[in-house]
Amino acid sequence: MQSFRTELENPLVEKEIIDLEKKIALFREGKIHDEKFRSLRLVRGIYGQRQPGVQMIRIKLPFGKMTVKQMLRIADVSDEYATGNMHLTTRQDVQIHFVSLDKTPELWAKLAHDDITIREACGNTVRNVTASANAGIDPEEPFDVSPYADAMFRYFLRNSISQELGRKFKIAFSSSDKDTGFTFMHDIGLIPKVKIENGKEVRGFKVMLGGGLGAQPYLAFVAYEFLEEDKFIPFTEGVVRIFDRYGERNRRHKARLKFLIEELGFETFMELVAQEQKALKNKSFQVDTTAVGQPEPAPENNIPESAKSLDIAQVTATKKYKDWYATNVFEQKQKGFYGVQIKVHLGDIPTVIVRKLAPIVETYAADDVRVTVNQGLLLKYVRPKYLPYVFAALDEIGLAEPGFDSTADVTACPGTDTCNLAISSSTGISAELERVMNEEYPDLIHNQDIKIKISGCMNGCAQHSACQIGFHGSSVKKGAAVLPALQVMLGGGIEGNGIGSIGDKVIKVPSRRGPDVLRWLINDYEANAADGEYFNNYYRRQGKDYFYKLLKPLANLDNLSPLDYVDWGKTENFETAIGVGECAGVVIDLVSTLFYESEEKLAWAKEAFELQAYADSIYHSYAAMVSSAKAFLLTQNVNCNSQHGIMKDFDTHAVQTGTITLPTDFKTYILQINENEPSEAFATSYMQDAIRFHEQVVAARQRMIMQEA
Repeated sequence: MQSFRTELENPLVEKEIIDLEKKIALFREGKIHDEKFRSLRLVRGIYGQRQPGVQMIRIKLPFGKMTVKQMLRIADVSDEYATGNMHLTTRQDVQIHFVSLDKTPELWAKLAHDDITIREACGNTVRNVTASANAGIDPEEPFDVSPYADAMFRYFLRNSISQELGRKFKIAFSSSDKDTGFTFMHDIGLIPKVKIENGKEVRGFKVMLGGGLGAQPYLAFVAYEFLEEDKFIPFTEGVVRIFDRYGERNRRHKARLKFLIEELGFETFMELVAQEQKALKNKSFQVDTTAVGQPEPAPENNIPESAKSLDIAQVTATKKYKDWYATNVFEQKQKGFYGVQIKVHLGDIPTVIVRKLAPIVETYAADDVRVTVNQGLLLKYVRPKYLPYVFAALDEIGLAEPGFDSTADVTACPGTDTCNLAISSSTGISAELERVMNEEYPDLIHNQDIKIKISGCMNGCAQHSACQIGFHGSSVKKGAAVLPALQVMLGGGIEGNGIGSIGDKVIKVPSRRGPDVLRWLINDYEANAADGEYFNNYYRRQGKDYFYKLLKPLANLDNLSPLDYVDWGKTENFETAIGVGECAGVVIDLVSTLFYESEEKLAWAKEAFELQAYADSIYHSYAAMVSSAKAFLLTQNVNCNSQHGIMKDFDTHAVQTGTITLPTDFKTYILQINENEPSEAFATSYMQDAIRFHEQVVAARQRMIMQEA
């Protein structure tokens, strides 16, 4: 029985939420296998924490946009179900922690009241679509990518082709050639371009393909220098379909798109995508560019009585205001308006502060708050005469610290605070590095060249390999003892227009020596770099070996102190305690579970057909046949690592042996999907083929059981 009331206007979302509650109940009753349930909840944004029995909820904000009402709704949900904190992520999501699993359907329902979703925020899906936070107001942008990012998000949300990928799939848009969306490190990255044809402006995108970070970072290929605006979604759909079919399923560490492209070769991969075009739902997709319009500025002359006594001259004369104005404020492309960037320490903003921020936005800015990729916030459409008022109001609640996106604005993931995969602390060392810079190198708030990012492990949630100075959590041994450590990476970052650099692994040092690593690097750079020489240029000029020798004394384990055995923010000696990672879901290898999934997908195929969503129906039928074939192969002790491999092995072990009878080989039978247009007639015949196939495989399985008995 449903334990709460949803009363949502969207019946599809309501159905999903009620279904989640039912699945949780079945899991509690032991009727859904643990691994199956894990993949199910991850697709719904529910992620197991390092601490047993509680969940992290990832809230999906396409291109980081939220209204004040949505921001307050998330704050309310965090207060009621979590810890009263909102964690801003590098993928422009909001995470809340320590949530009871049983409360997640109710939590989701409350978010959905303000059109906020957690669907596909985790798991093997198309994750949140990110974009430059200043899209729409960037003085250098050819056009606003916000409606295109929104269209991409909506197209793949609940899309049948992307519910059970081999691994996660990440998409990013940049607003200009500066590439502040980091397109070079995404599965799909898009940079806006315009050209003139027959006297008319034509919009399109430079398309980057197959980038990624993690333990083995890869730079993206250039798929297109210019792809027309109506083609980027069909191209992305083709890429996702090929990734789904050919991508690795068993070896999790080799299951990202970048590895598939490496295995097949870029040209072969692109040929497969082209061959998929006939089967696409849309050969051309026109984006409604009015779907995400420019917000209205706050009304003029709306200063609250409490602020009217502010001494403007006194405020603007302070060093902090001048630094804030120089580092956190920029003029928009809309003349007469300014963007105000808010530095949020480690991306953590308490809900009590959120509620004080809300009236500041309503009074002085537009109702369009963006989460930035460096874990901050951006306010838009502030009039210049109100900047002192905004500064004073933000300063009162601790959100007017200068140095947004500077060296002193460190990006960090939650690390060992909550994450199963983290090895050593990222938040503790980040806070210490910021303290060192504020006290010893205060001018670094004006340095926009050197970025510092810290992850708790090599997987790169804080993007540590895509910055000038990066660290990731690790450990080192000294005798029988284990110390928390930091892997130092240097020389990464944005080059521009889809070109980027991956940092080199230079040296590993005990975590407690991280502040000295920073000191030595900054001191060396300030002493020896040429005037105007960027850090990465200096790093390349000197070479990796120079910096290894520079930092080598800090890696010496012969002069350890007792404190070196204690991680930042901790009091007890360090112990490695890595749990099971959930960021890419799990592999389900249970025959009964796979047959159950096949039947579920056939039901979805029927539902989609009845809604005249023929392309979705066809893909559900395809996925059902894959599940049934995989279930059969597991009974033969054949464990396949891709859908394409399943097709080949099923022919060998089922069709060629005569166990299963088909009019053709299985590969030809199932790949009708990319030989036909997604019409009503084909959807009908293909669904019937899938039903007959499933019934035949189940019958074969039953015969085997009888024979074994």
